Amino acid sequence: MSPIFRIEGMAPMSSVMNIIAGVTLGPFYTVVMALITGIIRIVIMGIPPLALTGAVFGALLSSLFYKYGRTMYWAMFGEFVGTGLIGSLISYPVMVWFTGTHQGLYWMIYTPRFIGATLIGAVIAYFILLNLTKIKIYQDVQQIFMKSSV
Repeated sequence: MSPIFRIEGMAPMSSVMNIIAGVTLGPFYTVVMALITGIIRIVIMGIPPLALTGAVFGALLSSLFYKYGRTMYWAMFGEFVGTGLIGSLISYPVMVWFTGTHQGLYWMIYTPRFIGATLIGAVIAYFILLNLTKIKIYQDVQQIFMKSSV
């Protein structure tokens, strides 16, 4: 979905998937999903390592915050902290290494874009999860994964 619903310099669908997976799968499977998705995006779409730095921390914190807070709002907040703040700040040294440029502007480029994408993705995930949580099969799958992550 990322190439279809993409805003240049942002990947809100990554946040959507992190939040939905965080609420559904638990920490381990959510991080594995984010890693595999990031690697696929790097290999197939030619995206720089931002595909990993922007997704893995949000996936981890989204699922951990949901695990302990038990509401999708906590998962959304975890995604915001993980991707919007931590992921964007870690992206700076990664991109300096990747591109070989040492511009101080990178700090100002990644954080606003990551935060914007995270907020857009959180809103989309909210509406998707509102409908998913009403479906019995989804509830059953969520129970299976949440029991295995405890």
